[in-house]
Amino acid sequence: MDFVTIGELLAEPGKVWDKIAAGKPVVIVRDGEPVATMTPTLSSEMKDKLRALLSAKFDAALRAMQHHSVETGLDKMTLEEINAEIAAARKEIRERDARAAHHETPASHSKRPRPK
Repeated sequence: MDFVTIGELLAEPGKVWDKIAAGKPVVIVRDGEPVATMTPTLSSEMKDKLRALLSAKFDAALRAMQHHSVETGLDKMTLEEINAEIAAARKEIRERDARAAHHETPASHSKRPRPK
C-alpha cells in the first residue's frame, strides 16, 4: 500500500494510476491524515466490493454507537424511557417547526411594493 499526498496526486496523476494498475492500493493523505483510498477493481467486482465496504463502515459505526451507549449508561434505559425520549424529541421538533412556520414570510409578500 502506497501513501500519496493530494499535491502529488494533482502534480503526477499518471504515477498514481500506474500504481493502481499494478494492483497496489493507494491511500490519499492531507496534512499527514488519510482522507481516501483508491484500490484496483474490475467492473465485475465493483458492486460486491462497494457493498462490502459499506457493510464494514456500517458495522464500525454500529460498534461505536454500542460502545458509546455502554460508556454513558444508555444501554440500561428501559423501553418506557426510550419511548419518552422519542416523544420529547418529536414534540420539540413539532414546536420548532411551528415557530419557524409562524415567522416565515411568503416570497410573494416580500416582493410587494410598499405603499407611498
